[in-house]
Amino acid sequence: MATKTAAQRRELAKQHYDAYIAECPTRQLLDRISDKWVSLVLAALAEGPLRYAELNRIIAGVSPKMLTQTLRGLERDGLVERRITAEVPVRVDYELTPLGHSLQPVMSAVKTWAEARMDDVIAARARYDGIGK
Repeated sequence: MATKTAAQRRELAKQHYDAYIAECPTRQLLDRISDKWVSLVLAALAEGPLRYAELNRIIAGVSPKMLTQTLRGLERDGLVERRITAEVPVRVDYELTPLGHSLQPVMSAVKTWAEARMDDVIAARARYDGIGK
């Protein structure tokens, strides 16, 4: 079996998405969905539409700038929809799109795993840090 050149691998990535190839667009998507704020926003929106202020209150520690950037990125990728309702004051709600809902089981599983296994991770970190001393 012949080895593929970098150019051939790039061309193949265009035909078949392969996240191991640096130029593959799936890398950008993986970067987006692996962000901590993205996972928390998606988890919060799994319960249903929320206003910006509600998201900001639920997700402790996120700055307004980061929440706005996260929501815009998710909207751009088609995972979140922004709905504006003409009332005084204007009401803006965010909710998962069908594409966003399709990602939800994966994101929920990661969040659940992290919450359930945190004690194991803390113990592993303590063991590792003890070795380095």
